[in-house]
Amino acid sequence: MRPKIQANLQKINGTHYRLCFLASLFLMVVIPSMSHAQMQPQAKPTGSEPTPEPAVPAILAAFDKYEVVGIPEGHGMKDVDDFILSLIREPGFSRKVNDIAVECGNSLYQPILDRYIAGDDVPFAEVRKVWRNTTQPMCGMSGFFEQLFPLVRAINQKLPPGKRLRVLAGDPPIDWDQVKSSQDIGKFSDRDASIASVMEREVLSKHRKALMLFGNFHLMHGAGVGAGNAVTIYEKDYPNRTFIISDLGNFDTGLPTLSSSLFASWPVPSLARAKGTSLGALGLGRFYPPTVWTDNDCNVHEELPENEQKPMADLVDAFLYLGPQDLRLAEPMPADIALDGDYMTESTRRMALMGMPGAGTLKEFDQSIVAGAESPVFVEPKLPDLKAYFPMIKQNCLDRKSSSSAHQ
Repeated sequence: MRPKIQANLQKINGTHYRLCFLASLFLMVVIPSMSHAQMQPQAKPTGSEPTPEPAVPAILAAFDKYEVVGIPEGHGMKDVDDFILSLIREPGFSRKVNDIAVECGNSLYQPILDRYIAGDDVPFAEVRKVWRNTTQPMCGMSGFFEQLFPLVRAINQKLPPGKRLRVLAGDPPIDWDQVKSSQDIGKFSDRDASIASVMEREVLSKHRKALMLFGNFHLMHGAGVGAGNAVTIYEKDYPNRTFIISDLGNFDTGLPTLSSSLFASWPVPSLARAKGTSLGALGLGRFYPPTVWTDNDCNVHEELPENEQKPMADLVDAFLYLGPQDLRLAEPMPADIALDGDYMTESTRRMALMGMPGAGTLKEFDQSIVAGAESPVFVEPKLPDLKAYFPMIKQNCLDRKSSSSAHQ
């Protein structure tokens, strides 16, 4: 079973982005390689024009028909993260939803997370291990998760016990205190299987309602390689239970004026259904460029897998619009993370174990944070030539296969 890891890691600051990207190469099977030229609209697709509707009421209404609604957590996109926080604060949310499943949560610490979210006296330094100690470096550097967990705890304090929200950690139970080599990390590389297992055990089998907050490539229907991504895995036994919402990727960017946008007249925020519309008829490659992935023999490919060469309406159910694409904001790194020398040192150690070719010094990291604050507008990251990483990707795939065979 292969993991498919969304690595559309947005630029919080230069060094942070590079560290997250290079470290994620170790665990990856699929990486969207950003190329703006590959995403420009070409022929006008068929289908009716999408109809925007107010996003929050539409999402809450989706829970009347579906047990799970999936939204792509922002991965450094402040607009998406702010929208999610506003959705969760909506009074009607807790009346519709039981659980919030998150990508940036180490399932090893689920008991600690349960106690904290329920309002027990748990030191913040203890609970933040949930998102700081995942397999993904970006999680521990995200201000969004530093807000999300305390926000849900505060909401629960205003709700009766039977109506309180639960937060589910979807990442594999890695114990970084025991990780001494890249082989140790490889044992926890099957992230989609971990997510699917949590969803089946804690949500779907109990007929609870859950909001999933994961990268797009964990959520799309029928996507992924091998056994598929998380939603594809559990939909084999629980079909037609999940409503997937996609952001717009890099579609409709690089425009000369705001009025030339396809969405210029749309209210913010809006949700538009994909099925039967011209937007839904577009292929995944119009939103995200070709990906890098490995097959069952660990050969590395740089194109969309065959099962993703579909119209978007086959992969997602709706699109979320949060304003002009060229005015998206990047999430700044909170000072308490940047100034935590012990944690940043440990993060550097983890990235080195993942095969990152040099993380730089903490001083250089600090300087990049200051430089990155000059412009809060999200800038499409320029990734290195991925072909240079193909040998490392193949070797890591072989290592994972070897580790998996040894544990069977």
